[in-house]
Amino acid sequence: MAKKLPYSRDVLLSFYRDMVSIRRFEERAGQLYGMGLIGGFCHLYIGQEGVVVGMQAALTPDDAIITSYRDHGHMLACGMDPKGVMAELTGRRDGYSRGKGGSMHMFSREKNFFGGHGIVGAQVPLGTGIAFNYQYRKQNNVCVTYLGDGAVNQGQVYESFNMASLWKLPVIYVIENNQYGMGTSVARASSTTDLYRRGAGFDIPGWAVDGMNVLTVYEAAKEAVAHCKSGKGPVILEMKTYRYRGHSMSDPAKYRTKEELESMKEKHDVIETLRSLILEQGITEGDLGAIDKDIKEIMAEAVTFAKESPEPDVSELWTDILVA
Repeated sequence: MAKKLPYSRDVLLSFYRDMVSIRRFEERAGQLYGMGLIGGFCHLYIGQEGVVVGMQAALTPDDAIITSYRDHGHMLACGMDPKGVMAELTGRRDGYSRGKGGSMHMFSREKNFFGGHGIVGAQVPLGTGIAFNYQYRKQNNVCVTYLGDGAVNQGQVYESFNMASLWKLPVIYVIENNQYGMGTSVARASSTTDLYRRGAGFDIPGWAVDGMNVLTVYEAAKEAVAHCKSGKGPVILEMKTYRYRGHSMSDPAKYRTKEELESMKEKHDVIETLRSLILEQGITEGDLGAIDKDIKEIMAEAVTFAKESPEPDVSELWTDILVA
């Protein structure tokens, strides 16, 4: 008999729905990119869904998140509308940045999502600043600041670590270690590959987490949030995860073997891992099938909405510009 998990049916199905939603959205985004309907850069989150879904489940609506350019999954996890996100990817007026931000630059003040950011590591000092804002205003909230294994070697990251530790800021630095910074493996780019230890010199606690198990992520997230909100300062979580696609849509990912990729999909897929667990809890294939069908329809509607949304007026070229 399978061991009963300490989670309600609703929680387990919520995790499943959120992860499948991100994956199906990203698959449709990849299709639109191939059709030429999405231009510029486009970085897909397929394979890493458990990280943001597990983290988001431990937050309140008043907590903030900020991330880099691989950001579509983070937007959906915090409740942003797939239609608005897809419209922005296709450069349409009804997108979250009115069609002018594209894949890497979307924001939602309503959802406390402070953006994807195209400059490697640039979001880390910004996320630290958001945490400072919470502390300064005596708000018991936390800012989850995501960065990749490539960004972790940036100097501004360590300046942020120092300030956050010095002032005991409520910030969780989530290092999404998907094993490759663009096309360079972690082992070739970092002298030490235990990235959760990068805050040791600043007295920031950190630990490694299996990012391919959403339940493990959720438990680590709850612990990290409790740490920050009790006034103990920042935490580093290194999420051991894996991206199935290339660094961006233009990356053929020839720096890794087909066997490596297939092994990760077959043995460690975060959605299939959860699927197997919840089927043992009495949830049926029919229950999951209904969710799958619903999500497929939602994403089809998002694509239709994006295609039918008008392009920004030419006059938008002169708005939202800082003039010195």
